[in-house]
Amino acid sequence: MKTLFQVLLSIALTSVNLTTMASLDEFSTKAVSIDQAEVSYELQSDFGDLDEIANRGMLRVLVTHSKTDFFIDQGRIRGIQAEYVEEFLKNLNKGRTNRSNASESHRIIPQFVPVAFDELIPSLLAGKGDIAAAFLTMTPERIAKVDFVSPQGRLVDEILVSHKNAEPIEKLTDLSGRTVYVLKGSSYASHLSELNKSLSLVNLPAVKIVNADNQLLTEDILELVNAGIVAYTFCDDFKANLWAKALPNIRLNRRVKLSSGQPVGWVIRPNSPLLRAAVSTFSKDVKKGTFLGNILFNKYYASTRWINNPLAKTERDKFEQTIDLFRRFGEEYGFDPLALAAQGYQESRLDQSLTSHMGAIGVMQLLQSTANDPNVGIPNIYDIENNIHAGAKYMNFLRNRYFSDDAILPLDQRLFTWAAYNAGPANIRRVRAAAKRNGLDPNIWFNNVEHMAASKISREPVKYVANIFKYYTAYRMIEDRADSKSAAIQKLETSND
Repeated sequence: MKTLFQVLLSIALTSVNLTTMASLDEFSTKAVSIDQAEVSYELQSDFGDLDEIANRGMLRVLVTHSKTDFFIDQGRIRGIQAEYVEEFLKNLNKGRTNRSNASESHRIIPQFVPVAFDELIPSLLAGKGDIAAAFLTMTPERIAKVDFVSPQGRLVDEILVSHKNAEPIEKLTDLSGRTVYVLKGSSYASHLSELNKSLSLVNLPAVKIVNADNQLLTEDILELVNAGIVAYTFCDDFKANLWAKALPNIRLNRRVKLSSGQPVGWVIRPNSPLLRAAVSTFSKDVKKGTFLGNILFNKYYASTRWINNPLAKTERDKFEQTIDLFRRFGEEYGFDPLALAAQGYQESRLDQSLTSHMGAIGVMQLLQSTANDPNVGIPNIYDIENNIHAGAKYMNFLRNRYFSDDAILPLDQRLFTWAAYNAGPANIRRVRAAAKRNGLDPNIWFNNVEHMAASKISREPVKYVANIFKYYTAYRMIEDRADSKSAAIQKLETSND
């Protein structure tokens, strides 16, 4: 187990907020401002073309939450897909306003609907959105289901990305028998399946295709490659070019391509000729090579400004000192030690010496007043053992007090508890109620309550929970692999006796 956790500490994933402060109910209500304005998330199915969209006054845009395509920064929506959509609607609305009809109510406004990547097309076909705004590669399987419209006018190559210490790959057939992690539902997975058919014709072992958890994106897989957890993946060349500037341990193998010159673009439902025509007209202004198109693309893909630099640091000694504590208190309070470790890493990079400007202390970034509360009752959290003990006990209190209802599945109990640790239980109780009023499931965090948290609290708890979940998923992946490796080594040693 220790070897596993030592490996984990080479991970330096995204966006660790060192000023996160766990707090009790009353304090958190004061510390975090709640916007009381209602935000409606209409998730009912609707299959209309542009004329019906105009009557509704809202274009529903399916997006993935990522560091380049769609995110919220200090309350403002950003990302290349978000800006493409805003420009599209700006052009579209020019013909919908004049001196006698200039009211904002006559404009079409965007409603962004974040979903997992593999849910983009299914959600579109289910009528949950009007456009899936992403750099989706044209494949025969997708063309059979949806219509492609391409405001970007961009062609991409799908290139191999590997860890710097991975076995060199010179050509696609060298991947025979090797494991490749790819985005679930991606064209990479489809093209790897085609490669396996070719390999079988020449009697070579298939590539072992692993579809990553659907809460992860290609950028997350690249970070895992950088950490040495994953050896190989495939990525669109322009994304790989960007992330290579921030991830020093990845290597781009431009000669090893799954596909070349593939068009990418948005997708819409078939039989939407008005929407297709509008996007096609707009594409002339923003396609590759145009002034506006180049500005938007370079803003997010030529510079690392909008991605956090997750350069890895060796912190093995630090984790060596804390792993037994995570295991001990995780078992005492019924939390997976890996989950507590992921939380501690998000909070402080496991740095017990850290004190935030708000007075949050140590690995678990607790206030001493929180630790002193009768529900926790742990003194002197400047001591690392007490600090982790207090963090685990406070998590246990939050879960049991607020999220132990049988209607909440165990995973969501953990997700809600993390959110409450970050933003306060009173705030999470409020956004759960708001989710219910807006037709979302108040007992599910991802793609439900997290939307209300982003609008009514801030981006912080959404980012906080997503980051910990990402770390935790990676940790679990390593542990599974480590167990298999250990068993294989033991079997080999036994056979050599």
